[in-house]
Amino acid sequence: MRFRSGTDIGLRREENQDAVRCEYFGHNVLAVVCDGMGGERAGREASQIAIDEFFQRFSDGYSETLSDDDVRKLLISSVSAANSVIYTKARLDFKNFGMGTTCVAAFVTADKAFIANVGDSRAYLISDNGLHQITTDHNVPSLLFEQGKITEAEMEVHPQKHMLVRAVGVEKTVLTDTFILNYDEKIRLLLCSDGLSGYCINEEIYDTIAKSDFDGVVEALIKLALDKGGRDNVTVAVIYE
Repeated sequence: MRFRSGTDIGLRREENQDAVRCEYFGHNVLAVVCDGMGGERAGREASQIAIDEFFQRFSDGYSETLSDDDVRKLLISSVSAANSVIYTKARLDFKNFGMGTTCVAAFVTADKAFIANVGDSRAYLISDNGLHQITTDHNVPSLLFEQGKITEAEMEVHPQKHMLVRAVGVEKTVLTDTFILNYDEKIRLLLCSDGLSGYCINEEIYDTIAKSDFDGVVEALIKLALDKGGRDNVTVAVIYE
């Protein structure tokens, strides 16, 4: 199992509020991407806290004997641990008002991929015929679409596309979506912040992946986002089995 990851400030932002980390747990891989929000340095701090707390909680609780449901629950508790620390920190210092972050995580074993997400950072399955979004964006247009108030086409161009309805650290507790994918021989996953998915369509992302070798795919995806204007920080992690 292999992974690559990278992050870039983009062309319009004064600091990078994204964070990414990938590590092996035995033969398995844990990857996490976070996209922070908040004034001054609060967004950058929130994403880094989330990464650190997530990995600490997961490391403390992980064992190779865990059942599938136990792994799923461990991902949820790892997000909750990050949520508690950020939520508390935001209330101890007014400079951190509005502090929060997205979080998408993938734990990949020999035959399963466990996905958890809060916010609009995404996990995709890369198949032989295209890119398939696994996660659901927790933003205003996705909520309106679920309620039947707007169409899928309207969702893509909605003026509140980047306004989150769920994030890590904003409320005292957080609801985390989880997914479990089973596979036989191989799996390829992409995790990214909306600096990529918010400005590049799936076909462009997939074409870039298809044309890139494994060692260069992250740089190629970041370049794709920059070529589109680089209006946000862009962060990418790929895992190939």
